Amino acid sequence: MAAPAIDLQGVACTFVSKDHPGQRYTAVQGVDLSVGAGEFVSVVGPTGCGKSTLLNVAAGLLAPSAGSVQIFGEPLTGTNRRAGYMFQAESLMPWRTALQNVMAGLQFQGVAQAEARTRAQEWLARVGLADFGDRYPHQMSGGMRKRASLAQTLVLDPDIILMDEPFSALDIQTRQLMENEVLSLWQAKKKAVLFITHDLDEAIAMSDRVVVMSAGPASHPMGEFAIDLPRPRDVAEVKTQPRFLELHAAIWGELREEVLKGYAQQLKKA
Repeated sequence: MAAPAIDLQGVACTFVSKDHPGQRYTAVQGVDLSVGAGEFVSVVGPTGCGKSTLLNVAAGLLAPSAGSVQIFGEPLTGTNRRAGYMFQAESLMPWRTALQNVMAGLQFQGVAQAEARTRAQEWLARVGLADFGDRYPHQMSGGMRKRASLAQTLVLDPDIILMDEPFSALDIQTRQLMENEVLSLWQAKKKAVLFITHDLDEAIAMSDRVVVMSAGPASHPMGEFAIDLPRPRDVAEVKTQPRFLELHAAIWGELREEVLKGYAQQLKKA
């Protein structure tokens, strides 16, 4: 059997307080999580459960305190160069046009200027921005900036795509358009995707598998669900299917108590 694209085993991440060195906080503990090549896996859980921490571990931006991380069967040391990361926050450089932003990663890799421009233009066209390459981020709508960020990530042709709530700031119509765009591109390329979201509807509509995290501290996977809805999918239409509603009820039944725990913990901190 081929090795998983991402394989976390026994992963824990403990942080020491900068203000109080004696205080430690364990965000995640005992995490076993794998994503197969070509598989779309979403992770859901309450606020503060360490979802983004796991994504940073898979990206090689954060070394775990315990456990192992393997990428396609090889131990991960340093930055995960086989992964592209699409952040929740804006990632476009404001002084660069859309085309220049999409070209940036290729230029950093040493790709020749002409080739970088051609590949960037191709990806802008794929995400519907063929005529907007000369626009700066402040001249684009939120949806257009997200499309440019998507092109910026995918132009590098990564084997793994890491996505941290990339569409949470968008209005519902633009969000659904972007979700369908990602599914269409994923269907064509079949990269491994690890997708972090607070939105259970989004997770079910897009994924092959949904992993449910417990409330923190020491958060860990407490269940996973195979999403057996047929593909290709339209994220709006699939939500009307009886099987979608069954899956939603089953996952929410496991997630609800953890969300309430997480909410109570947030109130204590406030």
